Amino acid sequence: MNLQLNRTTVVTVPERPVKILQFGEGNFLRGFVDWMIDILNEKTDFNGDVQMVQPIPKGMGEAINGQEGLYHVLLEGMDQGKNVQSTRLITSVKGVLNPYQDLEGFLRLSENPHLEFIVSNTTEAGIFFDRNDTAPSSLPNSFPGKLTLLLNHRFHYFKGNPPTPLTVLPCELIDRNGERLLDCILQYSEHWTLSEAFKKWISETVVFCNTLVDRIVPGFPKEFIHDIQNSIGYMDTLVVKAEPFHLWVIEGPAGVQERLPFDKAGLNVVFTDNLTPYRTRKVRILNGAHTIMVPVAYLNGFTEVREVMEDEKMGTFLKEIIFNEIIPTLDMPQTELEIYANTVLDRFRNPFIRHKLLDIALNSVSKFRVRVLPSILNYMELHKEVPKGLATAFAYLLVFHRNPQNMAIKDDSTTISFFKTVWKMDNVELAVHKILSNKALWGMDLAQKEPLSDFIKQRVKSLI
Repeated sequence: MNLQLNRTTVVTVPERPVKILQFGEGNFLRGFVDWMIDILNEKTDFNGDVQMVQPIPKGMGEAINGQEGLYHVLLEGMDQGKNVQSTRLITSVKGVLNPYQDLEGFLRLSENPHLEFIVSNTTEAGIFFDRNDTAPSSLPNSFPGKLTLLLNHRFHYFKGNPPTPLTVLPCELIDRNGERLLDCILQYSEHWTLSEAFKKWISETVVFCNTLVDRIVPGFPKEFIHDIQNSIGYMDTLVVKAEPFHLWVIEGPAGVQERLPFDKAGLNVVFTDNLTPYRTRKVRILNGAHTIMVPVAYLNGFTEVREVMEDEKMGTFLKEIIFNEIIPTLDMPQTELEIYANTVLDRFRNPFIRHKLLDIALNSVSKFRVRVLPSILNYMELHKEVPKGLATAFAYLLVFHRNPQNMAIKDDSTTISFFKTVWKMDNVELAVHKILSNKALWGMDLAQKEPLSDFIKQRVKSLI
């Protein structure tokens, strides 16, 4: 019979001061940041725990507190072509506080003299300014509002001179996330007429880093949980499944790396003064390959990413696009790009994750514009010719949207309506011309780029 998981049944949990305040208690942060902090505690002298804050009224706080912050991370995937599996007990989490139930307790968290870092993942829509948060006397609705309230309390509690420097590391998947969060806090400072001294402290002393996070975290492995519990010997209802690959890129001053010595723990964390090349690499190679894959693979009878990678023809098609058409357009060292691309292909081959193509197909047109079109245009500018693999994928995308009633296409309603209308035309060339000339879809008139438009027209005709 398996033991209940708590700090009594696990006798090796050390006591550590809370150095990190974390907004969010979901699978990603627990399988990414908190996993890293756990390793940091084991392999360096960091010696710090994480206190979670539940960012919405209903969350996982009660369940996490029921296990006294303890849970396991299960890593399953491929590393250098080999299947890997490992399980780790995470002891770095102190627990969860729900500010909707305990506002005073929430504010007291800011009085911690050991506090050095604030981490968040409140979804892409979480960093916003809500004008309805009219006064700092009650709990604000938005995450930036809550953080402003907390920071203002800390500033005044320590009479304008907190004992430790504070660094904010948002993990929301939006560009320049640290800058966006700082802008929101300054908006709240104006909105609530907070002191000029506080505004100066926020702007000049608190460090807001832009970050990029990368790890697939499917979450609770419901299908195999009984086997996992028997293997670890505990009734853990909070197991988090994740892939082995992890990357955290942090754009900030050198002092942040000194206080978060991930490099000494062997973790894949990059500290840089320019995040942009890493973001472009991820968007073009990882996200771009996913977006390319969907229409081509689906229209050829595949339903999951792993099936695509196991098929010799499809696997070769995707690999040739990445290495011959995408990588040449990126401004980073060739070897570094190739290593990253090979890890991406390993991740696509992961036999432990069932990644459905139609799940990736959400908003496929807008994704193609951001993730793939820049590679096409850059390639044409550099080589003065059409990248045939990328352009073929473009043609497949148009055909993919030709019969939306036959599949569960999830896209903007205006986009779906446009394709539905256009594909009623009898003349395929005119239909493709109309699609490519739609500036609302592509940000430009692609029909004017004749080598590309001619290639796509002919490819679409052959597919239909």
